[in-house]
Amino acid sequence: MNATPASPGPGPGPDLPPDPDLELTVALTHAPGGPEHVFTLVSRSGQLVESTLPDPAAAIAAVGRFGERIFFPEPGPPKLCTQQYGGPQVAVVTGTFNGRAVNSRFSLTDGCEIARWRALSPLLGGVAGSTGAI
Repeated sequence: MNATPASPGPGPGPDLPPDPDLELTVALTHAPGGPEHVFTLVSRSGQLVESTLPDPAAAIAAVGRFGERIFFPEPGPPKLCTQQYGGPQVAVVTGTFNGRAVNSRFSLTDGCEIARWRALSPLLGGVAGSTGAI
């Protein structure tokens, strides 16, 4: 098993605002060397300003629920992750979350990374068993 930072918990904690201000760009590739698909999401106080995502309301809700912990994980003991491979997809999310600079990479390389991706599937796109779609 690989050790990676902890995955998101069940929902927002007391320090998470429920309606985030977002200016995010998602660069998604389905395979190494493949074309890059770019999506944007902008919201103010949880209200959609602009987006090129298929379901921006679901993306805003997912980021509001998990964003702080996914984009800015707190240091902690290594987490044991299952050795399962979910695919070659990679998503790089850049921009701002409540004024903080975001530069996060998401992949499907092990169970912990798959859980992170599924938590933000409306933003990143679906994987088998998720509700997000690209």
